[in-house]
Amino acid sequence: MNYILHILIYIDIYIILALSLNMVVGHSGLLTLAHSSFFSIGAYSYSILSVVLGLDFILCLIIGFIVSLVFSLLISLSSWRLKGDYFVLATIAFQVIVFTLLNNWSDNSDNIGTLQNLTNGSHGIMNIPPPVVLGFVVNGQSSMFIFATTLAILCGLIIRRLNSSPWGKLLHITREDELAARSLGKNTRKIKLQVIAFSCAFASLAGAIYAGYTGYIDPTSASLNGSILLLSMVIIGGTGNFIGPIVGAATLILIPEFLRFVNFPDIVSGNIRLLLYGLMLIILMHVRPWGIAGNKGKTKVL
Repeated sequence: MNYILHILIYIDIYIILALSLNMVVGHSGLLTLAHSSFFSIGAYSYSILSVVLGLDFILCLIIGFIVSLVFSLLISLSSWRLKGDYFVLATIAFQVIVFTLLNNWSDNSDNIGTLQNLTNGSHGIMNIPPPVVLGFVVNGQSSMFIFATTLAILCGLIIRRLNSSPWGKLLHITREDELAARSLGKNTRKIKLQVIAFSCAFASLAGAIYAGYTGYIDPTSASLNGSILLLSMVIIGGTGNFIGPIVGAATLILIPEFLRFVNFPDIVSGNIRLLLYGLMLIILMHVRPWGIAGNKGKTKVL
């Protein structure tokens, strides 16, 4: 039972990440490879504020949102001028910068959270307390599962509402033909800034849940491999719709767990997992390019 709850908690976290990334990739048509960096920003914000200052989850979350929104400007402002491959390269550069900062902001002392040792470098931050919400400590797998599932459902409803609103319709028009939207007097720069900000805020929330659940965070959470995994979830599940990212997140989380029941040596199990991810992408590109749960003819990623 504990193992099943553990997997379900991870699925909840990655559903939030996949749905938030789909706002940018599927609904606005901007291909980004920096999403895991905002996941790590949320995780580190919660970790530092809770460990050093002892703040509760909601206050840490608000501060994490603000930090993520500030950093999201670096991505959204670049989208005003850069298109296609150039925008992708800009997001990769941002990802590398965030990973480098998290991995090197340390003076090898035990004073975590100081200006000289903000992230504790490659050692990461340990003993992160569980979330405290309105005086209630979310401790234990059962309570964390209820907490993570509730937040995943809430985020899903908000994202679904945003995508189906007039704001979401304008986002789709901008994705299909930005020049036409601008000719109608629509502020496409503003809507890009908004969708990236929303997406990064949700990713920050997922990072805070992850840090509170595992009790540990390190710079690998901001790796490029993490962003590629999230993008694979969206593409495999299906971009531009609500169900696709949920299916993609659950699929790519469950695949490695099924491999645990096969007696592969530990030294090759990671490579086999990556091989299966790549194989799924290749097969889907030929058989079902709109994804497992995607809508045919309604997917467009620039």
